[in-house]
Amino acid sequence: MKLDIIYAPVSTEKSSELDKRGVYVFKVDKRANKTQIKIAIEEAFGVKVKSINTLVTKPKNKRSGKYTGQTKTYKKAFVTLADGQSIGI
Repeated sequence: MKLDIIYAPVSTEKSSELDKRGVYVFKVDKRANKTQIKIAIEEAFGVKVKSINTLVTKPKNKRSGKYTGQTKTYKKAFVTLADGQSIGI
């Protein structure tokens, strides 16, 4: 049940630069708080989490021809690991 919180790692240019510093980015459940995310990361990957920062993305307007809509919102978690820890993603 706790592992249902983590949806997927975010692989962008910024997140790949953060990986070098021991910060990993994950897409997580919007209802999850920092404590629940920390427990889920530690159980899933067997690492020690130092800190977590979260943000909720805002929807962006998109248009495809005559159709308009918005992108979905989601929560991102920036997970900082303890020194010497790493996740092989």
